[in-house]
Amino acid sequence: MASAATDTSRHILAEVGGAENVSSLTYCATRLRFDLVDRSKVDIDRLDSDPAVLGVVEQGSTGLQVVMGGGVADYYNAIVREPGMGDADAESRASSKKEYGGVRGKYDWVNYCFEFLSDTFRPVLWALLGASLIITMLVLADTFGMQDFRAPMEEQPDGYVLLHAMWRSVFYFLPIMIGATAARKLGANEWVGAAIPAALLTPEFLSLGDAGDTVQVFGLPLVLNDYSSQVFPPLIAAIGLFWVEKGLKRIIPQSVQMVFVPFFSLLIMIPATAFLLGPFGIGIGNGISEFLLWLNGVSPFILAVIIPLLYPFLVPLGLHWPLNAIMIQNIATLGYDFIQGPMGAWNFACFGVVAGVLVISIRERNKGMRQVSFGGLMAGLFGGISEPSLYGVLLRFRKTYMRLLPGCLVGGVIMGFFDVKASAFVFTSLLTFPAMDPWGGYLFGIAAAFITSLLLVLFFDYRGKDEKAEVRAALAAEQDAERDAAQDAAQDAAQDADQDAASGVVAPAAKPALVPGTVTVLTTPVEGKVIPLSEVDDPAFSSGALGQGVAVEPSGDTVVAPADGKVLTVQKTGHAVGLRLDSGIELLIHIGIDTVKMGGDGFEVLVEKRQRVEAGTPLIRFDTEKIREAGYSTVTPVVVVNSRAFGSVEGMPAPLAAFGDDIVTVTAAVSSGAAAAH
Repeated sequence: MASAATDTSRHILAEVGGAENVSSLTYCATRLRFDLVDRSKVDIDRLDSDPAVLGVVEQGSTGLQVVMGGGVADYYNAIVREPGMGDADAESRASSKKEYGGVRGKYDWVNYCFEFLSDTFRPVLWALLGASLIITMLVLADTFGMQDFRAPMEEQPDGYVLLHAMWRSVFYFLPIMIGATAARKLGANEWVGAAIPAALLTPEFLSLGDAGDTVQVFGLPLVLNDYSSQVFPPLIAAIGLFWVEKGLKRIIPQSVQMVFVPFFSLLIMIPATAFLLGPFGIGIGNGISEFLLWLNGVSPFILAVIIPLLYPFLVPLGLHWPLNAIMIQNIATLGYDFIQGPMGAWNFACFGVVAGVLVISIRERNKGMRQVSFGGLMAGLFGGISEPSLYGVLLRFRKTYMRLLPGCLVGGVIMGFFDVKASAFVFTSLLTFPAMDPWGGYLFGIAAAFITSLLLVLFFDYRGKDEKAEVRAALAAEQDAERDAAQDAAQDAAQDADQDAASGVVAPAAKPALVPGTVTVLTTPVEGKVIPLSEVDDPAFSSGALGQGVAVEPSGDTVVAPADGKVLTVQKTGHAVGLRLDSGIELLIHIGIDTVKMGGDGFEVLVEKRQRVEAGTPLIRFDTEKIREAGYSTVTPVVVVNSRAFGSVEGMPAPLAAFGDDIVTVTAAVSSGAAAAH
């Protein structure tokens, strides 16, 4: 049985245009990142309507981000296992493009710069998050007098030395990680990209002298720098590597490129980075940091207010990554950072909005928004990750920023008043407050930001009038449908009981098809050619989002019941009928694609809702010629809508199926106890 992640992933892949429309796929902490061949093939409304999808964001001319929350890796892994998404297919798609098409191709240079930064930092995010929590543990130990966080390592107990090594490993060797991910994003060799900054961290290079010294190397002056924890030098070196590799591949025969391209790349790029690109990168980082430091010196209060008010606009565009690099730069050069504290005001104002949405969705019994807001709130409060909240809630409703920005302002004012600074690079969550100084002022600031935005949402809602009316209408329809279903089920149960009592038959304890290990075969409800469901020209069916089964290209004009059961629903337009078979299988038979638009013309409904039917009972009669003349396909999906209740649902394609011919095999899942007994 396909998992929920697999079903959702198939639906996502279908709505982005299928595997053939995906030129590349990556993921970050919360988002699937598609680069598409033709973005016009994407059905954003269908994607956005999926409860598991927190938001959809277009990027550049071919990029698409699908926000999935913390379980994004599960969806990514499910998608790449789908046909056409494997390594071989990826290589064939890549081979059809120019080798370095990414840099020269579809993105304008501004958009690509930020995409480059985002995709460079994305793979390192996990290590940074883990390291930030280890730092928090040590700062907390420092707060309670258990150890001195800033004491020299020779004065630290051995256990704390090991703990310091855990987080220092991430930041000290961060240039190596950035070198690898930046090179990979550009299309250069990632291991050569890692080796370039690694050379500047070796004991041999460090033995040349201290940072700031100038030494003679082959008669040339080399200014030494401390490259640990640096971000901009490996970024610039990766860009240089891209052009060097590109040039070398033009002049070196392909048969020996594997040997000589990396050889000459290292021979050229390591000295170039040590003499020129590295100092230039450090200069860029120091320049931006010194400007912000100057602004902070002029008025820490003003900077603390500006930062949280800017972040809600920077994060959706990916423009916050340069500031993240500056935070790391500040920690490395100043020993503290003045951006992270005020940034926490934006984060917790965001989480306050989502907490308000959660309360309202619970009141309204809005399951979809309750799920989205709860997931976003947990990822934010305990992980410091704002994307699920931002894309799942804030960017979907017009009034949310009016509730968010006052919280950012209040929190920023308090942060500025206390002049909050961070003693280490951490993600601003509830767990990392000990890294802030003074942490009491920081907690006051984030609490004020959170409560301000929360109260604004509770008092004034997070939606406009039209949005609220639309949501409430949808909820009312959903609740009516649930009420009708419950009434139908009660009536069915009562009717079954009356029939069983009249006939003296004792009802079975479980539906036959649902008994573990049972195999049930369904016969065709309409004569014609049986094809795989994946060939249906409707993603809702072909993706399996509505259930597994087959489709029939009808040669007849009548739909009949394939087995005994009851009519669960029948559309007034006659284009579809749902059955609850006595076996426990719920079946949807949908005559044609988009035929609901025909308004019932060409369809004759022969049964009523809740009517009892036997195998072979005619259900609907239809006119295939009218359907074709109207411009619609006659392909008829036959779908087991409760597929998730079974172990497997397998179609049986056939060139021609007559009434009574088998088309679908349904196998009930074997329980763990039954499996163990076997």
